[in-house]
Amino acid sequence: MLVLFETAAGYAIFKVLDESKLQQVDSLYKDFETPEKANKIVKLKHFEKFQDTTEALAAATAIVEGKIGKSLKKVLKKVVAKEAHEQLAINDAKLGGVIKEKLDVSCVYSPAVAELMRCIRSQMESLITGLPPREISAMSLGLAHSLSRYKLKFSPDKVDTMIVQAISLLDDLDKELNNYIMRCREWYGWHFPELGKIITDNLAYCKTVRKIGDRTNVASSDLSELLPEEIEAEVKLAAEISMGTEVSDQDIGNIMHLCDQVIEISDYRTQLYDYLKNRMMAIAPNLTVMVGELVGARLISHAGSLLNLAKHPASTVQILGAEKALFRALKTRKDTPKYGLIYHASLVGQTAAKNKGKISRMLAAKAALAIRYDALGEDTNAEMGVENRAKLEARLRQLEERGIRRISGTGKAMARADKYQHKSEVKIYDPSGDSTIPSTSKKRKFEEMAAAEEEEAEEPETPVVKSKKAKKEVVTEDEVAEEPPKKKKKKKVKSEPEEEEVEEVAAPESTEKKKKKKVKAEPEEEEVEEMEEVAAVESTEKKKKKKVKAEPMEEVAAAESTEKKKKKK
Repeated sequence: MLVLFETAAGYAIFKVLDESKLQQVDSLYKDFETPEKANKIVKLKHFEKFQDTTEALAAATAIVEGKIGKSLKKVLKKVVAKEAHEQLAINDAKLGGVIKEKLDVSCVYSPAVAELMRCIRSQMESLITGLPPREISAMSLGLAHSLSRYKLKFSPDKVDTMIVQAISLLDDLDKELNNYIMRCREWYGWHFPELGKIITDNLAYCKTVRKIGDRTNVASSDLSELLPEEIEAEVKLAAEISMGTEVSDQDIGNIMHLCDQVIEISDYRTQLYDYLKNRMMAIAPNLTVMVGELVGARLISHAGSLLNLAKHPASTVQILGAEKALFRALKTRKDTPKYGLIYHASLVGQTAAKNKGKISRMLAAKAALAIRYDALGEDTNAEMGVENRAKLEARLRQLEERGIRRISGTGKAMARADKYQHKSEVKIYDPSGDSTIPSTSKKRKFEEMAAAEEEEAEEPETPVVKSKKAKKEVVTEDEVAEEPPKKKKKKKVKSEPEEEEVEEVAAPESTEKKKKKKVKAEPEEEEVEEMEEVAAVESTEKKKKKKVKAEPMEEVAAAESTEKKKKKK
């Protein structure tokens, strides 16, 4: 039996001298306690050394992936093919299947073979001659590093530390530039204050100050390379009538030196931004397409590295940079933030306020996929990022158009805006609901009742026979019975003018009754007795009528008096 053993230095083929020992798996390690015992069981037949670390890495990766490398194929053809009847003991069943398929060599893999490999590794320095221990350890260390880089897809071109440093430096440069420019404007403003209002661009301001120096030199200076013609003419006009103070040449020299610093830092910032853009496209092309260079670099810097960022879920990527707001919201039991650093991405910026939360969530989900693809994938193209960005833009358009789509129907057609017509209904005010007084005035009721009484009184009173008296009495009783319900309806509040009307109506009635009495006193003596009887009947009827009238009048007067008292209160 032959044994294929892989080392960092090369491939070794051992021949098993005593195969009976392999049956005793538990006690096999005792036979490899010393190099002498080990040499009695196995013997080195062939050793194929690697030329360099690159060849060793290629062979190791091929074995890891279950493939036959060039160097292994060469060894197997040279040694094993000569002894085709021998079995080949290997440490990987998958590799054994490939060898048997391609080279037609019977391979063996079992727990006994694994234990034998472990024992050979313990005595490898004594079994493989011609390799010093220091060289073997150096080769093992180099191969381990190379294999680790290969497994993690690590490349010197994909060092995200440079991005972290570059974005931090870029932020620092922006702060320093703002401070320098503010100081320069304030300092030179004492000498030429009008220039700051005319030239708003900071870099153009510093270059103009560097060019003219003292404001008296503006007339002789050519600013056409720095400023447009209109602004140049305005600067020259303002220099002639400037309100600034006079400064010494030493002050102007210091201001010009500060302007030089601002110009140099601005140029360096532009160069650094181009470097950052190129590094981002090399390291994380898909993330750059999704959120932009600056936002992507800030996300990587905040997480520490691209690999750390790839471990974060999409929900963490969404609020990365808003940790203070998140923990404050959790502490106070309020709404958590919807976005962090990702808020500055162009897709979120061009969205309406009500859809920013949705777009930031969708962008974070797609950005998380792009980060993992960039960190762990083998491709360096940005096709996936372009596709996902197109999907997000389509979704954004759909969200913005949702508000003007029809609620009913297919939902595909856009809603038509109908012509606006203002429909107003003019309502007339009804004053009848303001008062509880009945619509027909009480004055009118009193007039109608007075007219009815006058009609009754004006009826011709002819001398009546005793038989007619009974009829008259019956009629009067009916009238008396009918009148009280009419007068009971009048039990309502009466105002002062209505009282006067009642008195006026009562006065003419009394005068008419007196006249009637005088007329009745004139009849002849023959009929005196009959007239006396009629007068007696009439007097009784009048008394009854007065009593009937007095009762409702007293009630009305009492009601009026109580109401007046209430009003006074």
